[in-house]
Amino acid sequence: MDGPVFDHVIVGAGTAGCLLANRLSADPARRVLLLEAGGRDDYLWIHIPVGYLYCIGNPRTDWLYQTEPDAGLNGRRLRYPRGKVLGGCSSINGMIYMRGQARDYDGWAAHTGDAAWSWANCLPDFKAHEQHWRLDVGTDEAFAALHGHRRTGSTGEWRVERQRLRWAILDAFAQAAQQAGIPATDDFNRGDNEGVGYFEVNQRAGWRWNAAKAFLHPVARRPNLTVWTGAHVAGLRLEGGEGAPLRCTGVEVVRDGQRLTVHAAREVTLAAGAIGSPQILQLSGIGPAAWLRPLGIPVRADLPGVGANLQDHLQIRAVYRVHGARTLNTLAHSAWGRLRIGLEYLLWRRGPMSMAPSQLGAFTRSRPDRPWPDVEFHVQPLSLDAFGEPLHPFDAITASVCNLNPGSRGTVRIRSPRWEDAPAIAPNYLSTAEDRQVAADSLRLARRIVTQPALARYRPEEIRPGPQYQTDEELARLAGDIGTTIFHPVGTTAMGPDGDPMAVTDSRLRVRDGRGGRIGGLRVVDAGIMPTITSGNTNSPTLMIAEKAARWILAGD
Repeated sequence: MDGPVFDHVIVGAGTAGCLLANRLSADPARRVLLLEAGGRDDYLWIHIPVGYLYCIGNPRTDWLYQTEPDAGLNGRRLRYPRGKVLGGCSSINGMIYMRGQARDYDGWAAHTGDAAWSWANCLPDFKAHEQHWRLDVGTDEAFAALHGHRRTGSTGEWRVERQRLRWAILDAFAQAAQQAGIPATDDFNRGDNEGVGYFEVNQRAGWRWNAAKAFLHPVARRPNLTVWTGAHVAGLRLEGGEGAPLRCTGVEVVRDGQRLTVHAAREVTLAAGAIGSPQILQLSGIGPAAWLRPLGIPVRADLPGVGANLQDHLQIRAVYRVHGARTLNTLAHSAWGRLRIGLEYLLWRRGPMSMAPSQLGAFTRSRPDRPWPDVEFHVQPLSLDAFGEPLHPFDAITASVCNLNPGSRGTVRIRSPRWEDAPAIAPNYLSTAEDRQVAADSLRLARRIVTQPALARYRPEEIRPGPQYQTDEELARLAGDIGTTIFHPVGTTAMGPDGDPMAVTDSRLRVRDGRGGRIGGLRVVDAGIMPTITSGNTNSPTLMIAEKAARWILAGD
């Protein structure tokens, strides 16, 4: 069925899509359609910070993906959460505000040959939407220069706040980390995130602050902005080929049991994420010919990079039992403790129900000879066997550590021509010798921190992986047993310079045609365009990408 015409069609109302819809529809002359396969973000547990426990693994808010069996994880499969709701992953993630390191973006600039991606040129795009609590109360000029809004101080939409709780055991871990040589920091977002401190979070007054609240709902009444939920994109509408320039003129949408073509007079922007965007491209015949032809999909653009270059942060969860310290384990096992937790949140919007999945962070070097911080700790006052399992009945902490710059590369690959079928996700974790070495070194570093004097009175005992494992080989194998995703997939539609056979987009995020040109009217704007993963949590870098892309789209660049 033939459908309506818009100037811009944005596929995916997640982190990038919500910002893009806000910025593009600010021009009243542009008709903007935002498509979301999931529903509205009116589920209460989206907005209570601890509600991620009820959103991940819930078909109302999660795509429910799983990875393929992974040799690096000793054959295990992992649950692979991706947001399927307005706000996307910002509605179910850990809420941590983290930009990464300056070297990440300078590396992108060098790789693409485009200085627009340097740290100096990305910083204004971070600041364009940031609203930081420290600027509410006044702060020093150096901090304001890194976080102040480009026009009038802290007036952006993306709220950044302090966490509304502290734990004595986490304070002791921070002191132990300093005794182990990791400096204290009160700002992980200066471009050099080395240090230990409490994470800042995307919350407002104890509620989750997702991209839909920040960017979409405030402009939802604009007459030139249309939002469709429950709208699955089955493929792109492409015209040309056979010697003629290829152009994307719309999308095939399945909604309310009907399939219709929505036309884009100016541009289609894929913002479906590092899993969804390559899936849509492949379904449309844009991707590796060697993958598409056996499925009977006509190849419109042979781009081997579509679905390749998958990168993710694998967290290795070291668990330590502690004594004489209050943790969430025993607090939550007590009926009085649960009542206290509920009342604390109901009355003051603080306490464990307001907490992000990880509270304390540390960025440091896995070994002293590393040239920059290459690992990140997420430290929690709790422990469990696996996500979704019950908390342990004894007090414990979890010191999860991830390799910030993994060398392992995986794939996202459609299984069939059916849009309903989930793609095969194969991260290939720990598939390089270097990644396995960093895993072993990281577990030793966690051990070194917990043996410092600041934690001595809590008598930490290693439960996982276990002190009996000491060699590199043993620790790398155990990392495969206890490692899990930290939900940061990127890179599957990576940008790159002309002549790079694996580059899916150019540095302005326009999709290549496989013949040295571009597919007209088609861009990708999400974490998939990252050529290399950022050194930290990936949600806010995705907003920065969308901010930059929105300016280019409005300028016709």
